[in-house]
Order: sequence, then C-alpha cells, then structure tokens
Amino acid sequence: MQSNTFSAFFSGQKLITLNEVSSTNDYLKDRLSKSAPFKEGTVIMAVDQWKGRGQRGNKWLSEPGKNLTFSLLLKPTFLNIERQFDLNIAISVSVIQCLQMLLGNRILIKWPNDIYIGDQKLGGMLIENTISGAEWKESVVGIGINVNQDHFGELTRACSIKQLLQEEYIITDLLYELCGRIEANYLELKATGISQLKSIYIQHLFGHNQVREYSIDGVRVLGKIIDVSGEGHLILDFQGHHASFDFKEIVFVF
Repeated sequence: MQSNTFSAFFSGQKLITLNEVSSTNDYLKDRLSKSAPFKEGTVIMAVDQWKGRGQRGNKWLSEPGKNLTFSLLLKPTFLNIERQFDLNIAISVSVIQCLQMLLGNRILIKWPNDIYIGDQKLGGMLIENTISGAEWKESVVGIGINVNQDHFGELTRACSIKQLLQEEYIITDLLYELCGRIEANYLELKATGISQLKSIYIQHLFGHNQVREYSIDGVRVLGKIIDVSGEGHLILDFQGHHASFDFKEIVFVF
C-alpha cells in the first residue's frame, strides 16, 4: 500500500494505492466503519481489483494494472437525502467531460451510470451512500474505466481507451484529470444546484429521444427515453403514454 499527497483534488487529500484488493468500495467502507480518519476527497486506487461490482450486483472484471479502478470519499451533507441522484449526475457528467477530451462526443451515459461509446461499455460507477436519520453522512464513489485492456472474454460489448485510440494511455494521468473534473462539478453542484449538470447529463444520455427495445418483467417493448426524474427514475414515452422506472424495473435490449 502506498499513500501519497493528491494535490490535484480537494486541497491535497490522500491518494492511497493498493496493489491488490477485492473492491476499493468495500475497502473504503470497511475502513470508515472502523472510524478511519479519512477526509473528504480521499482516493483509494487499486492496481488489481478482483471483485469489482456494478449495478444489480454485476461483476466488474479488470485485468491487473490495465484499467483505472478507484473509490472516492465524498461528504455531500449539503444535499437533501431525497436528491441522491444529483450526485450520480455530477459524477457521470465528470466522467463524460474527462473522456470527451480523449474520445470526442461519442461518449454517452447509459442510465443510471454506465459509460458507453456506441453500443460498447467503456466504464461504470457504483455510488454507495450512508444515510444517518434524515442526514446524508457520506458517499463512497466507485469508478471503473477500461484503459489499456485488450481482451474482455465473454464481455462482447466491452471496449477500452487503448482499443479506441490504438495506443496505451497513462492511467494515473486519467485519474488526475477525472478527479479534477469531479471536484469542479461537485463544487458547482454545491454552489448552484443540479440544473446545468442535469442538462449536460440528458444531452449525453444513451437512447435519449430514440425508439429502442426494452424488457419490462420479461416482456419486450418499444419505448423512447425522454427524461430522468429528480429521484433518478428513467422516464419513457410509449406512444404517448409516459411511465417511470427504478433501477431494476427495466432492462435495455441490444
């Protein structure tokens, strides 16, 4: 384990690099549960994360040393607990803006928080919030981005920055650039609210205003994404009928 000053984020908070860990989110949550004195902005990065997770309990498989896998500690006590998805939007937009510098405007957010280019997954996020009573105590923000991995086994819709650029990219450079963007958007969220960030999120939402196929309770239907609610529910239009869905209630069909 290495601990360094991380001057690019939150006034020099720590960057802790672990050679091997099951999950950076689990590691950070475990240390927090034992009252570790981590300040907001602490970053835990893994060289080898062998038990990464995504939404719905999906596994995140990453070759050691090939990809960016890290967790970030935030304490968004300024947000109402009913607006937890606002943080998701701010983080998602940060990833989009960072990757656009490398890959252009093809980068999209597949609701609720996967990063796609075309129909291929480039990365994803898992944000785990701790609520105490009516207050938001802290958030562990886990982010994984495929950087230099060439092969993904059975994951036929996965891709990496290296595959797209035809050259390797320095993982720590991506970390610094991304964390700087997160800090800027996090401070914007605190100062001015979600309006501008949500506008960017919707503009880059995978499937927005496109008729696509979805699965609802095992039934395939055609619908069009038109918005995301303040609670983070996906809102679709089915030929004039609008319906909203939580994370596990609708599945994209490819």
